[in-house]
Amino acid sequence: MLNQTDLIMVPKGDSINHYLLLKKCEIKLTKSNKQYLYLELADKTLSLSANVWENFSKIFADIKLGDVVKVTGSMDDYQGVPQIKIISIKTADLADKISPVDFLARSKRDVEEMKNELMARIQRITNSKLQMLMDQFFNEKNLLKFTSAPAGKYWHHSYLNGLLEHSLELIRICDLMCDIHPEINRDLVICGALMHDYGKTEELSYDSSFEYTTRGKLIGHIVISAMLISEGCKKIPDFPDDLRDCLLHIILSHQGKLEFASPVLPKTLEAITLYQADELSAKVNAYKSALGEIKEKGKWTKFLPLASTDLFNHGILP
Repeated sequence: MLNQTDLIMVPKGDSINHYLLLKKCEIKLTKSNKQYLYLELADKTLSLSANVWENFSKIFADIKLGDVVKVTGSMDDYQGVPQIKIISIKTADLADKISPVDFLARSKRDVEEMKNELMARIQRITNSKLQMLMDQFFNEKNLLKFTSAPAGKYWHHSYLNGLLEHSLELIRICDLMCDIHPEINRDLVICGALMHDYGKTEELSYDSSFEYTTRGKLIGHIVISAMLISEGCKKIPDFPDDLRDCLLHIILSHQGKLEFASPVLPKTLEAITLYQADELSAKVNAYKSALGEIKEKGKWTKFLPLASTDLFNHGILP
């Protein structure tokens, strides 16, 4: 068990004497073509950059991505963004008995509570064919991977159990939209919410850090999810072709735009519902995470490329 102050709680100027997870390690060039070592170091609460300007060749040779490293230095900042000023860094000793998984962020929601919510919602699916299809994917064998995986590497729900948390948010949003618009096929859109990111259980690895697998890079989670659904439908006698195709369409269109890697645009009520629910869940979570890194009200985040803006922490309590 680690006994150290969370990075997010360390003020500027205070010393750092921490075990941290190495998330990036690259040799870069300054504008004057001088080499330096760029690092990204993290605990469960924060991921920070650090630069080593001199005598870094041995450090670069000795450490690798996913390592737990022992870092001494101080909390600093650059243009208002916190970073670590390093004095020393080395790979943690095996005798320290510290695992990379100790540094991976987790959902703040209780996992067992989320599992129970998931299974209870699946049981409410009334279409027998869709119920049988979901039972294939959310059985005891597959449940551990789905409930453990992150929903992304960086942008949203990028922590252990994040895929489960994100999927449950989509289900709640979709259920609300079905209450408002009864024309939406509730079973169909809920199964879309359950399966839209299912392929991330194969797209991402998360044993020591969040990385894309070879299968994930070559195929991607959208296609993996669609392939799994197609195979699953074949195992169910007389699964309706139109039901299969409409579910596949929700999966294939759930990122909304061709330039966002969706092979098709949303063309059904259920598909547009799922796409907008996905956008809402993902962006609120990502914005909330970015704002959570700011300790003071009336402050701005750094520019977020995926949001195309910086964000303001107004500090007004709910």
